[in-house]
Amino acid sequence: MNLNYTKILKMRGEKSQPDWKEFKEVILRQKEPSRVPLFELHIDKEVVRYFVENLLVREWVEPTLAKERRDQEAVLQNNILVWHQLGYDYLRLTADFRFSASLSFASRSRAAQDTANLSRGTRKWAEEGKGAITTREDFEKFPWPSLEEVDPWPFEFLSKNLPSGMGFFATFSQGIFEILTNELLGLESLGYLIYDNLELVEAVTDKVGELIYGCYRKVLGLDNLLGFVQGDDMGFKTATLVSPQFLRNYVLPWHKKLAHLAHSHNLLYILHSCGNLGPIMEDLISEVKIDAKHSFEDAIMPVAEFKKKYGERIGVLGGVDVNELCRLKEEPLRQYVRKILDECMPGGGYALGTGNSVANYIPIENYLTMLDEGRRWKR
Repeated sequence: MNLNYTKILKMRGEKSQPDWKEFKEVILRQKEPSRVPLFELHIDKEVVRYFVENLLVREWVEPTLAKERRDQEAVLQNNILVWHQLGYDYLRLTADFRFSASLSFASRSRAAQDTANLSRGTRKWAEEGKGAITTREDFEKFPWPSLEEVDPWPFEFLSKNLPSGMGFFATFSQGIFEILTNELLGLESLGYLIYDNLELVEAVTDKVGELIYGCYRKVLGLDNLLGFVQGDDMGFKTATLVSPQFLRNYVLPWHKKLAHLAHSHNLLYILHSCGNLGPIMEDLISEVKIDAKHSFEDAIMPVAEFKKKYGERIGVLGGVDVNELCRLKEEPLRQYVRKILDECMPGGGYALGTGNSVANYIPIENYLTMLDEGRRWKR
């Protein structure tokens, strides 16, 4: 890859230092931004490794093999430096809180060759059929994760070791609905259980919600904590995955509790959710009271259209369509990103980023072009 690292290294130097407090004020539409803020839900490990080895020229420490505390610290330091160098005001950290850790109950997945430029070897998809829990007996026997085993140390490390002005977002697991569909019940089985055994579905949902809620309580009060980012994919291209009423009755109340927990401690609550959420957007804004929405596809609703429709009520994050980010050449991509900025930056409440995440199949050059347009943009 032919990259101008000198230009990249200037990204942070030509901007003001990170300022998570300004980022928060901008997202809440309390002030006009002094520069284009950046937001990402996630940067794939392979992409982080590329920057660690080629931009920072540091030793890569594989996170899955980091068992000793010094190796875990090195993993966190590498992530801090990459996010800081690329111009973010924060780092999002996801804890390793899993609902299917036991091999006997682990959800099935389907694997295929990963053909990305920065390949991870294989890529996995969640099994949509039968999950680990189909009966009340399954529910009672399931090896639920324990809150006593949740170690907040990684978040405490970030709190103490971030560069001046940089904050962090906390995440502990997939979302409530995602855990139902991807791990515990299965999307297909969930559809049947909603009609055949709604009591079981409600019990599983509440158990999952209680555990995730308990996780977030463990990081309250940490310095530089900016808020919670909770992913929960609830839709597909044309609709929600299940009826909006089911989501209103059983899933959104838990997001409302998480949002209230965040707000009662002066923290942001950001929702990442893929798919068409049109039928429940009013619920998310007026009932759940999310502070900002992330995940956009042009085929569903371009981010500028969403900003125009909802931008006076909630923050709008990302929106550079991953398909365009993968396929466009440099100049058309610059024009595409510039148009998004021209339409979304006025009035605040917007941060530039991908529509989903910095996946390992997005060309590095295109990702950096997007960041460079954010660095260059002026009113």
